[in-house]
Formats: sequence, structure tokens, C-alpha cells
Amino acid sequence: MQANNPPKNQALSVTELNRQVKSLLESSFLTIQVEGELSNFVRPSSGHWYFTLKDSGAQVRCAMFRSRCQYLKYQPKNGDQVMVRAKVSLYPGRGDYQLICDYMEESGTGSLQQAYEALKIKLEQQGLFDSAFKKPIPQHPQHLGVITSPTGAAVHDILTVLKRRFPSLPVTIFPTAVQGTGAAEQIANAIQIANHQGQCDVLIVGRGGGSLEDLWSFNEEIVARSIFQSAIPVISAVGHEVDVSIADFVADLRAPTPSAAAELISPDQQQILQRIQQLQQRLVLALQRSLAQRKQQLEWTSSRLKHPGDRLAERAQKLDELEIRLQRAIQLKLSHLQDRFQTVQFRYQRAVPEQQIALYQLRVEELQHRLQQQTGRLMERHRLNLKALAGKLNSVSPLATLERGYAIVQDAEGKVIHDIGLIQPRQEITTRLHNGRIRSQVIATETD
Repeated sequence: MQANNPPKNQALSVTELNRQVKSLLESSFLTIQVEGELSNFVRPSSGHWYFTLKDSGAQVRCAMFRSRCQYLKYQPKNGDQVMVRAKVSLYPGRGDYQLICDYMEESGTGSLQQAYEALKIKLEQQGLFDSAFKKPIPQHPQHLGVITSPTGAAVHDILTVLKRRFPSLPVTIFPTAVQGTGAAEQIANAIQIANHQGQCDVLIVGRGGGSLEDLWSFNEEIVARSIFQSAIPVISAVGHEVDVSIADFVADLRAPTPSAAAELISPDQQQILQRIQQLQQRLVLALQRSLAQRKQQLEWTSSRLKHPGDRLAERAQKLDELEIRLQRAIQLKLSHLQDRFQTVQFRYQRAVPEQQIALYQLRVEELQHRLQQQTGRLMERHRLNLKALAGKLNSVSPLATLERGYAIVQDAEGKVIHDIGLIQPRQEITTRLHNGRIRSQVIATETD
């Protein structure tokens, strides 16, 4: 059948062209049977089915309306090898030719699905899916690497989540194709580049949703082995939640979507800030308690600490007490001896005899001599003791330290300055020597 040719110099509208092509297709093909792999299968609320039939070289859009779907016992799914009975038609709104199916039956598993299952079994037997090789994902990553298409929805979703949750996290995009010829090699090469640079501590490898053939780059063996060999932990985020790729099994962690991957690796900034505030409050309270304890300890120590001048005064007072006691002991001893002398003298006066007088006189002289000797020894012993105590007292006296050439530096309030950091330029200070004080003003300070 030939289409009606328009008159010369009269152009067809697009609507008229599609109408004529549709009429031509429907009249040129009777009901036909077509076999192929099912993909892009969708079932909207209307109850109609829309899908694509494909083989290794081509694909065709198909539709199956609700009035025919309800009689099928077979429930199709992506990857099934099916045979359909259909009429060839054209959808005028898009200008795409399509098959209007009235029957479908399963005829085997699709080639892509077979390849997927074969590679999955192979890699699983080689241990690439073993959990023992899974690397831990850092809780607080320092640098994120994203391997995906720079113009796809995945990178936009990841960056949007990071901007909301943790905008300070550095991100490096490793741009690659995510479908089509050479995409798998680009993805594998990007993983190797990220490992060679060593800048990132976690990688997200993925893309948005699509058909099995759209996601096929992530089912390639070269991508699986690059993920397994990566020293950097890898999160696989391929397609939607229902999409499962070989990369998901090999990766250290699978995320159902790219957005979910960004959620998994990014700490919540608000939670971190809240935690910091809590820790800050705890630190302030701990410091306040510690300062109060230190202050109390300092006050207690200060109450027990005595100034060297006070200690010197105490030693001087102790020395005075010892001297007084010594004088009293000497006086008591002299008084006792005088009493005895008077007693003897009284007896002598009462006896009168000359010989007695002579004997007593000798006795008195002897006693006087012994008294002098004993008094001298006692005085010498007390003098030596007093000298020893004075020497000990002098050894701990700051004045003795000052006599050896040292000095005590005090500020204007009389506080001792023991640290160079406590002196400021132009500050007035007092330097105490052993025989006086020097008042001066600081020009500059120097540390050893």
C-alpha cells in the first residue's frame, strides 16, 4: 500500500505525517509474534503494561492494555525472555513505532540476566562477596570521593544531602560515563585514580535508576574487581532500592540510592553541634569544680604556710626563752650555794674555835673554787648550746641568704616576685639586700 502523496509545494504537518505512517504500518503488518528480553517494565495505576523488548542488536517499545493483561496468568519481570503476539503501530504523540500486544508468554531467561547470574556465581565462588574482606566505613570521613556522571541526578542528590547535613565535608568528583560503551572501564579507572591520589577516605560509586542495560556497567567484572581491590572503603549506590548490581555485592557497603549513601556517610551537623555544646557545658562545670577545689586547697595551704620572717621571729623568741631559763637556773644555783655558804658560816661563827675556823675557811675556799669551776662549766655549756642554736637559726634566716649576695624582689604591694612572667616593663619593684632596699623601675625583661 502506498501513502497518498501531497500536492506539489504542499507540506505535511507532523500530525498528518504520523497519522499516515501509523496507517501504513498497521495495514502492512498483520498480527505477528516477536521474541526478546523484557526490560523497562512498568505497571501504572491504569492497569496497562508498558515495556521494551530487546535483543543484542535492537529494541522496540511495547504496550499491553488492561483488557488483555487481566487474562494472563504469567506475571512478567525485567530480564525475562518472552514471546508476544502483537500488531505493529505508531504512537503519534512521540512519533515512535511500537507493538500493541494482546498476548505474552515466558520463553526463557534473557541474555543479560544470564550473564548477570553467571558473573555473580563466579565472583561469589572466588570470595569477592565475603564479609571478611569488607572494610569499615569511617564514622566521620575527612574527604569524600564520588565516582559518577558529573551531569547526572546522582551527583546532584549526593551534594544536596551533604549541603543539608554536613556542608564542611570536602568532596572530589571523579567524572565518568555510567552507561554505554567504555563506561565500565572509566569507572574502574576512576577507582584506581582515587586510590593512587590517596586523598579520599571513602568513595561512593553509583548512578541513578534505569533499566538493566542502563545499569549494566556496574555488573561488569572489571568494575567488581576494582571495587574489591580498592584500599579505600567503597559504598555502592546504583539505581533505586529495588535495583541490585554486582557492584552492590562486592562493595564494602550498599546504599539503596545515591541520596541514601550521602546520608550514611555524612554526620548530622546539628547533632554534632548539640554534642559539642553538651561537652562544652560539661567542661565548664568540671573546670569550675576543679577551680573551686584548687582555691580551697590554696587557702588551706596558705593558712599553714609561714613567712620566713615569722619563722625567724619564732626562733628568736625561742632563743630568748632558753636564755631566760639559763639565767634563772644560774641564779637558782647561786642562791642555793649562797644558802649553804651562809649555813656553814653561821655554824662556823657559832663554833668559834680557831682550828674549826681554819678548817672551815679552807672548806669555804674549796667550795668557792668548785663553785666557780662548776659555774664556769655550766656557763660554757649553755654558751655553746646558745651558739649552736643561733647558728641553726641563722642558717635558715633569709638575711643570711641575702648576705651571700642574693636579693628578694618585691612588687609595689610587697608581694615576692618569683617568676619573670609576673614583671611588666615600667613596673616599680623593690630589691631587698642584706643591709637595705633598692627601689627601681623595670626597663625590660629577658628570659633565660
